[in-house]
Amino acid sequence: MKALAASRRHRLAPVILMTLALFLTGAVYAALAPSSAQANSASADDIEEGRRLFITNCSTCHGMDAEGSETVPSLIGVGAASVHFQVITGRMPMDADSPQAGAKPPQFNDEQARQIAAYIATLGPGPGIPGEDVVDPELGNAAEGMQLFRTNCAMCHNFVGAGGALSNGKYAPALDESTPIEIYEAMITGPQSMPVFNNANLNEEDKRNIIAYLMAQREPNPGGFSLGSLGSVSEGVWAFLVGFGLLIGAAVWIGARSS
Repeated sequence: MKALAASRRHRLAPVILMTLALFLTGAVYAALAPSSAQANSASADDIEEGRRLFITNCSTCHGMDAEGSETVPSLIGVGAASVHFQVITGRMPMDADSPQAGAKPPQFNDEQARQIAAYIATLGPGPGIPGEDVVDPELGNAAEGMQLFRTNCAMCHNFVGAGGALSNGKYAPALDESTPIEIYEAMITGPQSMPVFNNANLNEEDKRNIIAYLMAQREPNPGGFSLGSLGSVSEGVWAFLVGFGLLIGAAVWIGARSS
């Protein structure tokens, strides 16, 4: 017992314990950190071409080494998924400084977007671009996705993904034209004002179910006119205009008949 107590009081004991703690922390981070599969699967030629595209088109704002500035975010560690989402939706490069980068026709095709993303992924670990099976709506459950979407997303994006206004000139975009991969990437990267939904919040199956629900909303509306899918606001305006219009028309007709 004395020998054990003496070993615990050894002057190197804190150093050894700290080393073991750091090693354990690193092992846990390596197991749970977002994967950078895009960088590993991309060829050296793709990464080099992505670097060339980045320097030519993006370095003016983000810096030659993607380090960013006081007004422009650094891209080191954002991951391939974040870059692919911003580029393929046309949000980057931005046309002008504004509260929010809006979607527009992309400047690069999908291959070029993936090449730029592959280069950025080499600068630091981050979420990778998901595979086709991960975002396939046919493998999801739209009914479960509806519950998840209305719990986590509807307060900003509307209950069917029609979008909505936020504060300070920002907005939650409509999702009726977003591809499954764009929706998934948005969930794991949290662009603009959107929070990040990692696997602790929504796992891969949950995200796929949400995608399945959003894809199901693009089918013909069983009720006829969707009225913008804005819920009681547009429905109330429609009822007010049509209902009161009919009442006024009936009153005018009755008045004309009585005279």
